[in-house]
Amino acid sequence: MQADNQVIFATAVFLITYAFIVSEKIHRAVAAFCGAALVILAGIVSEEAAVHYVDFNTIGLLIGMMIIVGITRQTGVFEFLAIKAARGAKGEPVRIMASLALITAVLSALLDNVTTVLLIVPVTFAIARQLQVNVIPYLIVEIMASNIGGTATLIGDPPNIMIGSATHLGFMDFIINLTPVVVVIYVVTIFLLKLIYSKQLATRPELMNNIMAMDENAEIKDHVLLKKCLTVLGITITGFVLHQFVHLESSVIALTGAALLLLVTRMDPEHAFQAVEWPVIFFFIGLFVVVGALEEVGVIEAIASFALEVTGGELLPAGLLILWLSAIASAFVDNIPFVATMIPLIQDMGRLGGISDLNFLWWSLSLGACLGGNGTIIGASANVVVIGMAEKRGVPITFMAFFKVAFPLMLMSIVIAMLYLMAWYVLHSTVAMLATLAVGILLALVLGRSGKGKEPAVHKTGN
Repeated sequence: MQADNQVIFATAVFLITYAFIVSEKIHRAVAAFCGAALVILAGIVSEEAAVHYVDFNTIGLLIGMMIIVGITRQTGVFEFLAIKAARGAKGEPVRIMASLALITAVLSALLDNVTTVLLIVPVTFAIARQLQVNVIPYLIVEIMASNIGGTATLIGDPPNIMIGSATHLGFMDFIINLTPVVVVIYVVTIFLLKLIYSKQLATRPELMNNIMAMDENAEIKDHVLLKKCLTVLGITITGFVLHQFVHLESSVIALTGAALLLLVTRMDPEHAFQAVEWPVIFFFIGLFVVVGALEEVGVIEAIASFALEVTGGELLPAGLLILWLSAIASAFVDNIPFVATMIPLIQDMGRLGGISDLNFLWWSLSLGACLGGNGTIIGASANVVVIGMAEKRGVPITFMAFFKVAFPLMLMSIVIAMLYLMAWYVLHSTVAMLATLAVGILLALVLGRSGKGKEPAVHKTGN
């Protein structure tokens, strides 16, 4: 196949695959796998290159955390936390909403947002049933909290896992650079959601007493297993914090944690591996190959060159362009394939445009893709999971019902993120400028003293 035809074919396969993923006419894992098979069969990507394009660090991290969370789920600790939060809120519906949102955000940062909503949503239905209130406000708040919380850490949201793997940014890099703005966005978003839904969540005192009568301790099914799971989970998270210093990939930490938990619990591996969402894993594998085909034929490089022309190769305009593009795009298409496409594009922008500090662009991509997922019900995997669980329980949430609440709040969060990135850029630029100025002054002083020291010798030679 000639070069021009390869470009056309690879682009067509990518767009068709993307269309099937968005439309959900067929399962997204099947769509991605078929796209990968086509580009390999057409000779655009060789078998060896296909393996190279698959990011096994992302795959390993996902599998390891899925095993750990799957085993931990059996202890009932997540139900325990949800009921304890509801009782801590004294059964008051709006306070319960805020409490569940906080648990969802924290767990989404420490585990991952898809797993978190799978654990929290069933308990939410039980609580709403006891209070006899509309469950939809709770579900919308939990969707938004999961995506906001997942933005804060390396392991919280699949886009961050992919960015961290591609750039070798560590767990603490995400904590230091993203958590401050995520906390601000979370507080503002939950405050506004409480104002929006406060009138819809009125209930009677006797129903609030039903919540207070619930026993969270009864939810713990296996105390011995719980201790083992929390110990291994603590060791694993500590490993994430230290992985840059011990020079281990995050996937190694996650898989080691999973292996340790399997060892100490002596759980049947066949049963434990059922917790791994294999369709998600194979979706990632296929997607990496399809995007790799675009990289192979030069499409990614061409788009990167165009982006550099538009922004003039300046860091701040490039970062803000990526932020808003990621946010709007991720609101209407799943953020995982979008980020998979953007990662090599940003890498090429750095290579072609000579942008030395790409971290600013990575933070822009992370904030845009993760927060943008809050814009619509199809914007992120967690959204789709919650909507599906609600439909199975006879509580459909329409696109527009979610959109009219979530999209304006998503735009607000992106404005806050934009202000944060601008401040981040100015601060780092100022620090760099002051450092350069200090070095210049130091060199001037050194050279000045050196020059003064040489004056007598020059004078003596002149005589």
